[in-house]
Amino acid sequence: MNIIKLKNELKNYFFILSGSLILAIGVVGFLAPNKIATGGTSGLSIVLNYISNIPIGMLLLITNAPLLLISVKYIGKRFAFRTMISIVSLALYIDLFREVFKFPALSDNTLLSTIYGGVCVGLGIGVIFKGDASAGGGAIIARILKDKYNFKPGTVILTLDILIIILSALVFKDLELALWAMLSIFVASKFIDLVVTGRKQNKIVHIASEDLEALKKIIASKMGVSGTLIQGNNLSQSNQRNIIFLSINKNRIMTLKNLVEKHDPEAYMIVLEATELLGSSNAVK
Repeated sequence: MNIIKLKNELKNYFFILSGSLILAIGVVGFLAPNKIATGGTSGLSIVLNYISNIPIGMLLLITNAPLLLISVKYIGKRFAFRTMISIVSLALYIDLFREVFKFPALSDNTLLSTIYGGVCVGLGIGVIFKGDASAGGGAIIARILKDKYNFKPGTVILTLDILIIILSALVFKDLELALWAMLSIFVASKFIDLVVTGRKQNKIVHIASEDLEALKKIIASKMGVSGTLIQGNNLSQSNQRNIIFLSINKNRIMTLKNLVEKHDPEAYMIVLEATELLGSSNAVK
């Protein structure tokens, strides 16, 4: 059991160090040279570096250290320790690349830097999340405010990002750079989702029909798709109302819709995004 735990912990630190490296490349190679302040303490450090000339990595440590100390009781000692490793390694990578090795900008084109910087930030943070840690900053503040005041984490992080973007517009005296920063944050968020939950190839479908038994057989025979029959009752009446529940590849949704409509034009069909599928597909068959 201890060996399994050790392997898992080593895997976590591999993800943390790899994610921090990818994130550092995004900051040093694309964002900082073009004054694009992406969200979180990385973006804040880019802005403060422009004002003070203090190295970005050092600013990352300064801004995150008090947050980590305050947050231990909210995020747990183990998660806080992993997050500390993430922040320290990110700070070291950034200052080594930028201050010691004088890592050149990978692009001076604002559009390319915005997109690829966002990709690196998103991939990096996503990989760090895979290591059961965070990149610090907004995620820590969001966790504290959620526990103390029941604020929604997404709202807190979005608010902090907006404040950093506004600050960057004021400091750099360039509204366009703030708009580029918004695009970079959007790109990063998409790639975080891609790493954490994977590509969303499947849809969840709920179908209500007066002739479910026949419809169930048609779907199984025509499409080779099985599902689960969920039993329920009509809200307005006490009669039984069953629903077919199934998971299907998004490329086959139109085929399913046409099949259902042809068999029962009055059928009620809901299509939902399957953010993440875990376990065996046999569980819904």
